[in-house]
Amino acid sequence: MEKVNCLIIGSGPAGYTAAIYAGRANLNPVLYEGLQPGGQLTTTTDVENFPGYPEGVNGMQLMDDLRNQAARFGADLRGGFAVAADLSSSPYKVTIDNNQVIETETLIIATGAAAKYLGLEDEKKYAGMGVSACATCDGFFYRKKVVAVVGGGDTACEEAVYLAGLASKVYLIVRKPYLRASQIMQDRVMNHEKIEVLFEHNAEGLFGDNGVEGVHLVKRLGEADESHYDLPIDGFFLAIGHKPNSDIFKAYLDTDETGYIQTLIPGNPRTKIPGVFAAGDVADSEFRQAITAAASGCKAALEAERYLSAKGLI
Repeated sequence: MEKVNCLIIGSGPAGYTAAIYAGRANLNPVLYEGLQPGGQLTTTTDVENFPGYPEGVNGMQLMDDLRNQAARFGADLRGGFAVAADLSSSPYKVTIDNNQVIETETLIIATGAAAKYLGLEDEKKYAGMGVSACATCDGFFYRKKVVAVVGGGDTACEEAVYLAGLASKVYLIVRKPYLRASQIMQDRVMNHEKIEVLFEHNAEGLFGDNGVEGVHLVKRLGEADESHYDLPIDGFFLAIGHKPNSDIFKAYLDTDETGYIQTLIPGNPRTKIPGVFAAGDVADSEFRQAITAAASGCKAALEAERYLSAKGLI
């Protein structure tokens, strides 16, 4: 069993930023990068809203830059996936890849949240080429273009309204004959001149030669008057929710009904277990931005340093 002072699980902006700060504080952090080193941003093409890149930056390049910076300050970056955790007593134990157990005085959980997809093969085919799960991240690229948003809840309505401020036309694809969103969001969508709601519609697939050029739709799926048609669009946005990667920690930490880890104080990464911190999208159901994740990673590392110092371990 290996013993460390600071263990970081996850390698998105929160994890790598935590590693940068923990490394500079001489905490000798060990970070396991998980199944997707770099996190969700590695599936994004250009990132234009991360500070310090006035011309924008490729998502993969941004994460490589953060990773290299963490390595520069001595973070031990490793491949591996956390499969189990025991937070019942300090030091805490995390099992990596079913065989190696790491014992740690502080744990920074930065495992992120995965966007939910419809399960269409075309979603993978056109990833980064017209398919997105973040309007705030990618909407800028669809100025004066036609886009579709899938979903019927508050998030879908919010994304549709946001995109309507950029795009020339927004279709909201809703499989039910009604919206599940709050009344105020329903009103905003239904009264917006650029948004058209397609009730009782399902997306069956996407088409296009050099990216998304349209969506295959079916109206009233399974009913006698079921009909199929193609709708020309330039972008396809998923807004059907996210699943926080928090399963292995739920037995010990408080989570909301979706699975987001609850911290003791909003804006602070401390959880109810001393020495355990949650950073990034695994604890953020509201913003889910690279910059807010990076900020929470910074806070988590600073809190870990204070915790270890108070215990006389550094």
